[in-house]
Amino acid sequence: MYSEGDSGKGRKGIYFLPSLFTTAGLLFGFIAIIQATHGRFDLAAIWIFVAMIMDGLDGRVARWTNTTSEFGKEYDSLVDLVAFGVAPAMMVYFWSLQSISRAGAAISFLYVAATALRLARFNTLTIKDKRYFYGLPSPSGAAFVVFWVWCMYEFGISGEGVSWLSAGVTLAASILMVSNLRFRSFKDFDYKDRIPFVVLIALLLMLVLIYFDPSTVLFVMALGYVLSGPWGWLMRWRKGHQESPAFLPDDDEGGDGGTDSPDDTESGQ
Repeated sequence: MYSEGDSGKGRKGIYFLPSLFTTAGLLFGFIAIIQATHGRFDLAAIWIFVAMIMDGLDGRVARWTNTTSEFGKEYDSLVDLVAFGVAPAMMVYFWSLQSISRAGAAISFLYVAATALRLARFNTLTIKDKRYFYGLPSPSGAAFVVFWVWCMYEFGISGEGVSWLSAGVTLAASILMVSNLRFRSFKDFDYKDRIPFVVLIALLLMLVLIYFDPSTVLFVMALGYVLSGPWGWLMRWRKGHQESPAFLPDDDEGGDGGTDSPDDTESGQ
């Protein structure tokens, strides 16, 4: 199909293949919402996980087939808002947060709003450093919330019993998405390069562990990635203080202490 940029003949359209993957992500996010409303939180988590896979594929398919477009970028963001904003918020609300009444509803909405802001910021900031995301990516925020619910659900833990802990997880994801903390994007990783044998073994072991206990392993992985942002900031802060002189000159030539500015970098998704 024609892209919206194909204006030579006055025809507008969308590229079929990448849009197919994006629409599949929208469908799976919608199914996850339905499953969550029926209390099938394990199935809801699985469908959101599949939507994450679709989200990872649609952009790559567009680049591989040279069919990238502004339409695809905007459509992908709208789908991400549903699959990684609304669906996780509904899931954690029906499982746990509804037990704390209006506060739970407010926290769920705050998560959706943070996801929308995260996506809008990604679409508007200029990309300069592809190695990092600035702010937690919305799929990673969704993974943190969704796999938390799935893990607790599989262990038979009642959502009402951990409602405030669930609120903390949801709030943490919301704050990190709109923060300026750096998270590795791994976009600089070349999949064509050779990898050490030990890395291959570690990847295979990870897949085996996911097969036997997907909810726990995926939550631990999501938690590790979420913590990498604050941990990296703490390490840079400590390094900056260790390298600072004991006494700063009166004219403040020491600079700003090495704080990161989002204006100098990209915000990624």
